[in-house]
Amino acid sequence: MKKLVIVTHPQIEKSLVNSRWIMELQKYPDKFTVHALYDKYPDGKINVESEQKLVEAHDIIIFQYPLYWFNCPPLLKQWLDEVLLHGWAYGSTGDKMQNKKIALAITAGIKEIDYRIDGLYAGTIKQLCLPFQMTAQYIGAELVDIFCWYDVEHEPTPEVVEESAQAYIKYALSLS
Repeated sequence: MKKLVIVTHPQIEKSLVNSRWIMELQKYPDKFTVHALYDKYPDGKINVESEQKLVEAHDIIIFQYPLYWFNCPPLLKQWLDEVLLHGWAYGSTGDKMQNKKIALAITAGIKEIDYRIDGLYAGTIKQLCLPFQMTAQYIGAELVDIFCWYDVEHEPTPEVVEESAQAYIKYALSLS
């Protein structure tokens, strides 16, 4: 089954790494459905029924996004709030997310060394993603390992961008 990649980048046209990741995913149309939220909903008005049907058609969902203020971009948070509804994603009749796998593919502007307990920000990416872990648990899904590419704040070299794309596609293809 194809994996759904929900890309949430407010300025994808300015992103070297995230846009390169999308290009790599698109080489495998039989493996990935790439769904860019900011392209689909530039007005921020999410079609909940359409999004739910899209999710129902996939067993693995990858949320791809840049880290924004140590969190996900606002449209992804809105998507979570509006799409993962009681009676659909959770509750006595909400079973549509049961046993789905959720993966996170994150770009972080800051160096990996700064995301350690003893680092500049005194916390890890895994700790910052705890709300995703708790959400997955609450809706009966499983959050699998997080893929994070660090130090993209300053324009990475073409070699680094390519290295990130190859590491990401290897990660995404390995999810099952």
